[in-house]
Amino acid sequence: MTKELIEFAQSLTGLSRDVIRPHFRKNVGIIDKADDSPVTIADRNAEEAMRKAIEAKYPDHGIFGEEHGIKEGAGAEMWVLDPIDGTRSFICGAPWFGTLIAYLENSTPVVGVLDVPMMDEQWVGTPEGTTFNGQACKVRQGVPFEEASLFTTDMDLFEGDQQAAFTRVKEKIKTVRYGTDCYAYALLASGHIDLVIEAGLKPYDAMALVPVIKGAGGIVTGWDGEEVTLDWDGRLLAASTIELHEKALKELRG
Repeated sequence: MTKELIEFAQSLTGLSRDVIRPHFRKNVGIIDKADDSPVTIADRNAEEAMRKAIEAKYPDHGIFGEEHGIKEGAGAEMWVLDPIDGTRSFICGAPWFGTLIAYLENSTPVVGVLDVPMMDEQWVGTPEGTTFNGQACKVRQGVPFEEASLFTTDMDLFEGDQQAAFTRVKEKIKTVRYGTDCYAYALLASGHIDLVIEAGLKPYDAMALVPVIKGAGGIVTGWDGEEVTLDWDGRLLAASTIELHEKALKELRG
């Protein structure tokens, strides 16, 4: 892992911010995709700007973006991009949406950038650790399960018995909050909350978050306890400590 690659990943956020910021709280055109999720010109143009930069710098690397699909690479390296994670929040004028940038090797996320352009906040996760606006950050320790705080974006993400599984965790702990999209993972990495549980995610929703949480000392897996890689099943559990992760995983499994 080179310093140059990490700095390049961070530099992509300058391109995305330049596109996104002028559209925030403006009357942007909204398009409903095939899955009924919304997309705006800001999403599409921000991803296009980042893709062009990657193709110029690393022409052999693959790219997987939410808006413009997959470009196969010549080797094991891939970039996974979500230009606006939390498009509904963006459309509604809520500032906690983020740009997610991940660098993967052999389908495993190695570097993750979580950039929150309207709040001027950025988390960068690498094998050496996670930083928040350039300073090292860590998850918090020592919180009992019954005192923990749990975030998820929306109960509608859970299908079938997934909602019952989430509810088993929810009923055992102190605080549950909703609706912050990727920003919940940022709060976990900086030591403000303890758990995030979600389902129905796509690779571009999660790949950047894995190095951010791990680098801050947290644990992130699927609901099966296995590593989150490019082909995982979309269910995610992030925790600040091994103890909280084990207890939440037990409840999810019933």
